[in-house]
Amino acid sequence: LYANPDIQEEPSTGGRMMNGHYGTRWLDDNGDWKDLMQAPQSSSDISPTAGQMVRALGLAFASKCYRNVAELKQGFEKFTRKGNEVVFCTIGDASTSEGLFWETVNAAGVLQVPLAVFVWDDGYGISVPRKYQTTKNSISDALSGMQYDSKKGGINIYTVKGWDYPSLVQTIQMGIDRVRETHIPAIFHVQEVTQPQGHSTSGSHERYKSKERLEWEKEYDCITKMRDFLLDNSIAESAELEQIEEEARQDARSAKQRAWDKFINPIKQQVQQATHLCNQVVFEGGAQAETIASMVQQLNAIKEPIRKDVMQTVGKVLGLTSGQSEAVRNLRNFYENLKEENHKKFSSHLHSQSARSAMKVKEVPAQYPSDAAQLNGYEILNKFFDLTFSKNPAVFAFGEDLGKIGDVNQGFAGLQEKFGEFRIFDTGIREASIIGQGIGMAMRGLRPIAEIQYLDYLLYGLQPLSDDVATLLYRTRGGQKCPLIVRTRGHRLEGIWHSGSPIGMIINSIRGMYLCVPRNMTQAAGMYNTLLQSDEPAIVIECLNGYRLKETMPANLDSFTIPFGIPEVIRGGEDITIVSYGSTLRVIEEAIVNYLEPQGISCEVIDVRTLLPFDINHMILESLKKTNRIVFVDEDVPGGASAYMFQQVMEVQGGYRWLDVAPRTIAAQAHRPAYATDGDYFSKPNAESIAAVISEMMAE
Repeated sequence: LYANPDIQEEPSTGGRMMNGHYGTRWLDDNGDWKDLMQAPQSSSDISPTAGQMVRALGLAFASKCYRNVAELKQGFEKFTRKGNEVVFCTIGDASTSEGLFWETVNAAGVLQVPLAVFVWDDGYGISVPRKYQTTKNSISDALSGMQYDSKKGGINIYTVKGWDYPSLVQTIQMGIDRVRETHIPAIFHVQEVTQPQGHSTSGSHERYKSKERLEWEKEYDCITKMRDFLLDNSIAESAELEQIEEEARQDARSAKQRAWDKFINPIKQQVQQATHLCNQVVFEGGAQAETIASMVQQLNAIKEPIRKDVMQTVGKVLGLTSGQSEAVRNLRNFYENLKEENHKKFSSHLHSQSARSAMKVKEVPAQYPSDAAQLNGYEILNKFFDLTFSKNPAVFAFGEDLGKIGDVNQGFAGLQEKFGEFRIFDTGIREASIIGQGIGMAMRGLRPIAEIQYLDYLLYGLQPLSDDVATLLYRTRGGQKCPLIVRTRGHRLEGIWHSGSPIGMIINSIRGMYLCVPRNMTQAAGMYNTLLQSDEPAIVIECLNGYRLKETMPANLDSFTIPFGIPEVIRGGEDITIVSYGSTLRVIEEAIVNYLEPQGISCEVIDVRTLLPFDINHMILESLKKTNRIVFVDEDVPGGASAYMFQQVMEVQGGYRWLDVAPRTIAAQAHRPAYATDGDYFSKPNAESIAAVISEMMAE
């Protein structure tokens, strides 16, 4: 398979995605934005069908913001020309069955954004015909109720045949001009598109199409019909077209060979280097010399070697050698250099490597004057957002009930009236496209804060976060970025879908993003400050039951920062280390004050603050060296985030060496939390259950 990791030869993905996943490089070598107005841009494609839709909504919405928000008229010339940019989004007809398609089209009609969606309709979804996919056997007919009218709005819908070149030109020119001028979205239903081959090399369409259908496809093949058009209109002669066709075949074959040579030749050079170094080991003699020579011979017999072949051969040879001769050292150095080189080729850019990486944001401690005000948590956030929106015109916030009423917990109360409905606004109940709206905005130089009302609702938005946001920097090998901030609230409150804490699921779905779990709203503000200074995406989970708890407001509320990956010891102790985050920390404090301190048990409590990244300086290990006992507590299901923290400290940090007793995890019940106060008490860790486990550990 052709997957060239050389970014010069394959600039879209550096070989990290299947061919055909295009994406222009928006960032320079320092990770900074290029001037995106110098050429048409392509946001990096993804394979999940319809996954591109929600992102396209956000890309188009950015044009609306740039056209309508006065504060964006200057300073954003790299990203816009007065909001006149149109987003072209393509999708196959079968993929319009996905919920993301319908959610996006509906949202685009509501928002009135310059989004042009092209539905390529070949009548099949791999082997499944359209009649099993689409109501009325036509996506344009199914969408007809959304057709634009001047009184009710909507979207413009156009139909055109894929093989009819003049009609395509006329329809698209007229339609796109209208989209650009009016910001009314459009659907272009391009019908009767043909497949030159089946869906894949293993899926010949002869298996599921009738003979008559295949004959029709041959007759109406777009290239054939284009040829007819050129001849019928005397634009070209038949002999001229035959010459062009032959040249095209030769060009394609030549390009294929050039691309393959550029892919395979560097590997063959590695084979030569490995052969030379392994032969040096053979020349030294030894019991395994003959075996090593055979391995080298087998490597050179591979007609089209890949990097894996080189690594495996050298690794096996090193496994058979001992001692520190010069030949062995040279081979080992070669092996280590290859490992490092291949790590860069295949595993770099999970996170930002730029100067604006969140991990490089300088810590600025919160400053508390002697007369610092005591405010409710939501008031702290409200003042923070007020200050942030005043100084940074690129910041936007949106979500369900966030605009007019200022969110369900009043963090944005009164701010829409102050900053306007374009910067702080309500959305429909549509979590996936809320995330998508944020994705596209962040890709075009804005700093969106996309709110998911409750953490339990994140599941609807997890797909674009996992497949698109978390992978973007990696799958483009540093070519594109999306500094989206997702704000949500979770952990204990009341009821199955208002007190969830599925952190393990999230941690393992969003590698490539950061996960912030502040214990209070002041900590949350510091994390937002860090993120707004960075160029990376993150989820911030505020404590659902903490908005009306009193906190001390820092004097530097809009500028202090929380360092990521640096836990905080919030209570010192000598006997046991307790590791947790979020709302559970208050329950732990209750257990200590009411049960453990009276027993003379001295507890050191550590707030991890961020789960991604996790304790990068091994602060928890230093605590464990002192106490020799450790317990991890949270509200996730057993084996969830508490198990993740356990693995990080025991395995990654080597904490097992310092244990006097077996470590413990304390988690919620395996079921969803039951309703009401008793449901919370018996579903989640409580002060009594936490104290019981710790008392048992101290007795061992």
